[in-house]
Order: sequence, then C-alpha cells, then structure tokens
Amino acid sequence: MAMSCKDGKGGLDNGKYVRYTPEQVEALERLYHECPKPSSIRRQQLIRECPILSNIEPKQIKVWFQNRRCREKQRKEASRLQAVNRKLTAMNKLLMEENDRLQKQVSHLVYENGYFRQHTQGTTLATKDTSCESVVTSGQHHLTPQHPPRDASPAGLLSIAEETLAEFLSKATGTAVEWVQMPGMKPGPDSIGIVAISHGCTGVAARACGLVGLEPTRVAEILKDLPSWLRDCRAVDVLNVLPTANGGTIELLYMQLYAPTTLAPACDFWLLRYTSVLEDGSLVICVRSLKNTQNGPTMPPVQHFVRAEMLPSGYLIRPCEGGGSIIHIVDHMDLEPCSVPEVLRPLYESSAVLAQKMTMAALRQLRQIAHEVSQSNVTGWGRRPAALRALSQRLSRGFNDALNGFTDEGWSMMGNDGMDDVTILINSSPDKLMGLNLSFANGFPAVSNSVLCAKASMLLQNVPPAILLRFLREHRSEWADNNIDAYSAAAVKVGPCSLAGSRVGSFGGQVILPLAHTIEHEEFLEVIKLEGVGHSPEDAMMPREMFLLQLCSGMDENAVGSCAELIFAPIDASFADDAPLLPSGFRIIPLDYGKEASSPNRTLDLASALEIGPTGNKASSEFSANTGCVRSVMTIAFEFACESHMQEHVASMARQYVRSIISSVQRVALALSPSHLSSHAGLRSPLGTPEAQTLARWICNSYRCYLGVELLKSSNEGGESILKSLWHHSDAIMCCSLKALPVFTFANQAGLDMLETTLVALQDITLEKIFDDHGRKTLCSEFPQIMQQGFACLQGGICLSSMGRPVSYERAVAWKVLNEEETAHCMCFLFVNWSFV
Repeated sequence: MAMSCKDGKGGLDNGKYVRYTPEQVEALERLYHECPKPSSIRRQQLIRECPILSNIEPKQIKVWFQNRRCREKQRKEASRLQAVNRKLTAMNKLLMEENDRLQKQVSHLVYENGYFRQHTQGTTLATKDTSCESVVTSGQHHLTPQHPPRDASPAGLLSIAEETLAEFLSKATGTAVEWVQMPGMKPGPDSIGIVAISHGCTGVAARACGLVGLEPTRVAEILKDLPSWLRDCRAVDVLNVLPTANGGTIELLYMQLYAPTTLAPACDFWLLRYTSVLEDGSLVICVRSLKNTQNGPTMPPVQHFVRAEMLPSGYLIRPCEGGGSIIHIVDHMDLEPCSVPEVLRPLYESSAVLAQKMTMAALRQLRQIAHEVSQSNVTGWGRRPAALRALSQRLSRGFNDALNGFTDEGWSMMGNDGMDDVTILINSSPDKLMGLNLSFANGFPAVSNSVLCAKASMLLQNVPPAILLRFLREHRSEWADNNIDAYSAAAVKVGPCSLAGSRVGSFGGQVILPLAHTIEHEEFLEVIKLEGVGHSPEDAMMPREMFLLQLCSGMDENAVGSCAELIFAPIDASFADDAPLLPSGFRIIPLDYGKEASSPNRTLDLASALEIGPTGNKASSEFSANTGCVRSVMTIAFEFACESHMQEHVASMARQYVRSIISSVQRVALALSPSHLSSHAGLRSPLGTPEAQTLARWICNSYRCYLGVELLKSSNEGGESILKSLWHHSDAIMCCSLKALPVFTFANQAGLDMLETTLVALQDITLEKIFDDHGRKTLCSEFPQIMQQGFACLQGGICLSSMGRPVSYERAVAWKVLNEEETAHCMCFLFVNWSFV
C-alpha cells in the first residue's frame, strides 16, 4: 500500500501520518541494523542509494529512525523488567520455602528446648509427644544411620539410592541438619544465593539455594562434570551405570581430590550417584559413599590416598517459570581430619571451607556459564569463555599435580641436602603431563626431557591471606628472580656454575595485562609482561622480555573460608591454547575463620606498607586494636624444565631459589602483620633478629662496651626511645649477619636512604655488594680484628647503593653486637657523614 499524503501528492506535510509499504519497511529495517543512528548526510545518501525510499523526505526518515530506536529501547526495557520480575518471583518462592523451613526448625528447637527444660527440672516424661515429629524431621538421628550390609544387586543398589534421595531431600528442604547462615554472606536478589553451613552435625556440611538462568538438564550436565569446576577434583571415573525402572540412573563412581598442601595426603571416595525425576518435574542428583555392600564391585584402598566419606548430598534442580532453574545444593562430608597434622585439622573440620570450595563454587560456575550464554558479546571471560576457562583450569590442575606429585603421573622424590624444608620431585616423562617437546618462540628451544618441582609449606601468623596475596601479585620484585623464572620456561642449558646460586634482585619490572575475570571478580586471569630479563653474558640465550599466564583468586578479605592463590606459568609471545605450561605459585589457606578486622580498603602501596619515615605507616591505623591471631598455611611449588644430566644442578638451584622466596615471603608477612605495628612511628622488627627494641639495646650496649662512648645521647631512657633515637640517627647504621656470605638484616632510616632500599629488600643485599674493590680488601684485612678485638675504625672511602650509585663517607666504624649470653649476634656498621657522589 502506498503511503497516504495530503492532497494526494507524493510530498509530505508536517503532522500527517505516513504509511510505509512493506518493501519500504523492510528496506528501513535493513538500514537500521546497519546504522541505527544515521547522520543527516547518511540519510540523504540512503535515499539516493535506495530508490524505493525516493518519495520520502529526509525529515520523515529521521522521524522513523527516532521512533525505531524508541521502540527498541522500550522492547529491551520490557524484556529486562520481565526477566527481573521472573527472577524476583522465583526468589520470592525460594525465600518463602526457606522461611517455611526455618519455621519448622524453630518449632523443632522449641520442642527440644521444652523437653530439655523439663528434663533438667527432674520431670520424667512418661510418654514423648510425637506431634512435633510429624511436622519436622528429627535432626541428628538421620545423619549417621547404621545400615546392615546391602546386596550390591540392582535391587539392593536401588534401595540405597532411594534412601539416599530421602536423606538428601530432608537436608535440602527440611531440618535434618541445623543450618546457620554462612558468615559474610548477605542473601538477596543480586547475591550468589542463600548459603548456610552446618552446626553441630557429623562431619562438615554446606547448603545453598540459588537461581540460575539455565535449563535443568543443562544444570545437571554441568554439575555432573566435577573436574570442570571443582578445582580440587583430580578425577571422577564412572565404573558402572545401571538404569532404573523409574527412568533414572544409578552410577558407581570413584573420585579423587587433590591435597591442598604438602602437609596432608590426598583423599578419595567410592560413591553411588542417583539421578531421577520427582513427581513435580524436579531433577535430582544425589550421591553418597558406598561402604556396606556385599557381593558387588568395591574399590580397595589406593596408595597415597585417604578414603573419605560422602554423606547423603546432591542437587535438587527445579524448572522456573519463564526459563532458568531454582537449585538446592547440599554437600556433606567426613574428610577424616585425624589423617592430617593437628595444625591442619581446622581446615578439615570447617564447613565454611567446604562451602567455599564446593557449594559456592558450583553456583558460581553455573552463574558464569549462564552469563556467557546470555551475553555472548561481553568483554572479559565472554570473549572466548570456554578457552579462557580451560586455561585457568589447566593452570590450577598443573599446580595441583606438581604439588601432589603422584607416582602414577611419573613423579619421584629426589634426595635432599640434609634439610627437609624444601622437597624436590622429578618427573622424567613430562610428555605425559604437558607436552614439553613443543618449541617456544622466544628464541630458545624446549629440549627438556625432565620436569623438576621444588615445594614447601610454612605456617604464617596474623597475616590475612588476601592482603599477602595482593602484595605478592603487585610487588613481584620483592620475591621473584626473572632470570630463574625464565629458565623454568625452557630447557636449562646453562653451566653448573651459573645455576649454583639464585640471583634474586635481577628483576626488571612487570606490567599486568588483564585477560579475563569472572562475573563476581573472585578470579582473575591475566598476562604478566616481565621486562629486563637476561642482563648477564650467560643470559644471552634468554629473551629480553618474557610473559607469564597468571591466575589470581581469593583477594576478597571478607570471604570466610576461601583460600588465596597466585599461580603462573611462563608462556611465549605467540601463545597457543595447547602450549605447554609449567605452573608455579603460592596457595595461602586460612586456618582461623573468625572475621578479619583489617579494612578491605587497606593500601598495599610499598611506601606506606613497608617504609618507616616521618609520615609513619598509614596502614597501621586501619587495623583494629583487637585484631586476633589469623593463622594460615602457605604452600609454595615451583616447576623447572631441565635435561636429565642437569637434574642435580637444577635441584640445587631450585632449593636455593625456593628458600630465598620463603625468606622474602616471611619478611613481607612480618611487615604486613598488624601485630608488629608499633605505636611509635610504626616501627617493625626485622626478620631474623630479636624484637627491634631488644636489638637497638644490644647495638648501643655493644658500642659502649667496645668503644667506651655512648652511641646515643638518650641511651639511658626506655627501650622504645632507644629504638626511636637509633632509627632517626643522622648517620647510617646497619647490621649484617655473621654468615659466610653476610647479608643485611637491619638498617635505620639513614641506612635505608644510603642503600636506596626498603626494610624488606634490604635483606637481599650482601655486605660485599656495597663495597668497591678497595673497600672489600680493607674489610677483609680488618675482619679478623673486628672478631678478635670487637671493633675496628675504617678510613673514609666509596661504597655503592643497591641501585649502583656511588656513596662517599668520611669514616666508618664496625663492631660486634653481643646478646644477653655475650655471644656475637651480628655485626654493625656506622657510616659517618655519607653523601651521594
């Protein structure tokens, strides 16, 4: 139909309604999808290029596009509101069900309270009123039922499956377990869901309810594939599948979980998994350990694994009106805490840890995939979601494989050097692990035929894992050596002498390039560009730049029970999805689950976190005075590629490197610990020395003993005043260890300024580095006198700062620092009237 126009003319009068022919509408729609907001010139061009629009004025074309954009906006807003309404309806239903469940729990608790009150008053209950029992499920009686041995025939397994289903549903929607809200979780429409943990039941249990934008069958498919989202899951083997008469399936599974740290063994499970559909159309997947079955398949104990127990657990997935699913998740386990050292038992007895590792991880995976499906063009993970998630999974799995060192993967232990702080594993079949026969594009071939892993664990006190992890991520130069990290990317082909010592301090710089992150920002995948690699002649084979693929998680200080991880692997510039990876990194697992008192906005700027000066430590005021002890266990694992004949040399280098990292991490942890913040100028105790006040007193007493004069004018005042005066002394004062290769352990503000370093980096500087050839010769000649006489006065000369700048000094004094037992603790130097040349 032709458009109606005034006076029957082809022209257009303002204010008149125009009818477009279907052909014109189709042409305009096509142009709209190409350019929804054309300029005036573009509109005129459209009329010229499309003859079917030639009888329409440009002004009316403009009006049509305005109306079209308005309709599109209204459609999107209506669609959004409908989606929000469906979500709120589903959440309202979920909350009403949760409220009903809580009402039942309250009724049950009131009943029990009345019973115990009568019992304590000496009243004997002749008959127990069971009316309340008909309303609620009795709590603890169903948690550890004693079953007779079952026949492992299909009928016997179906009986176990149906019983598992009933017990799971009683936990998911009833009161079989007393649930309390997960600390730190705030339920609401925009939260991950309603998360609860068990209170006073056998083992550890966690429960969550949530809404996800995926169909029930897709949800079930994702949740069944545990290795794709459960980072601790090493493998799930389906050994047998039995169909049931009601259309469900019974599966016999063997599952292995990685050990989270070197201090504990891995665990495994022998399971029955039952999938069925309820009468209301809900999909159920429930699972439990198989222990008392006769005449059926069994899984004997496996070496290096502790057999744990899965109590009735699973997923209840209900379709939601308008699309999506409402899901109830229950995880209930007995992780055999007696099989691990006592210090780690809180980790195996905490339902909060289970909630973070499994229950909430399942919900996050579902929400992430639903987000990717609904917004395929988003940035971050949405650009290549499956590939990026696979990369993060490979990093995590590779780190866990190296940390656990299973013999069936080819790992074996190497002999130690008499100290058991660092464990060395070797794998001579790396092709099975990561395909290291591929070549790197950085200019050096990966001809290695072995992979070596150096790993260690240590206990940290009073340092929030999230804060420590953020510092390690942002201040790599405080602990890393680029050259050694570069060696882990390819075959180690340098000579034994080059590998003899770690060269911490050769770090150039890093640039963090964000690659992707999850929708809740609990996990980040990024590329780290390391600059300034390979400064020495023997490093000519190494690239000037190298790249790390890095996975970072657990940086939320308020996430109770979550561990913090920093895992990275060297890659080349032309990185491919199937490129070999040698993951290394850190895992920090909290052992105390009280709410940390530190501020989430605490700065990690190196100057404010570690420096001590006139401005004080700004971070100190952000800690509560009542901050309790926060214990955590840190596990470090570093992998290196090498040739078979170089294994001993690489092992020696790896041990020394990991030990240097442990030392650096301990210093950083000490500097970040709120318990070591002093009320006087924020002074901290240097690692490897006694408390700073005690060391200051030893320094002054020894100076007075050997030289007969006072070092400080206020030395007769309190210990803290001595430390304060020593810290602000105008001359540079610094202490070094009495080892074969002395390193600095403490310096006052002038000493740090002279060396151009910080308290943390100070302990990576050796004594010989600050002297030139003449100074080293003088020190060597005077050293016997210092050790015998106790002191020596050195003539003026030139020394070097950590940045290589020459520093002149008028004279220097060196003396032994004695402790209370009159034994030498360290050596102290005082440089008078120093200045940069």
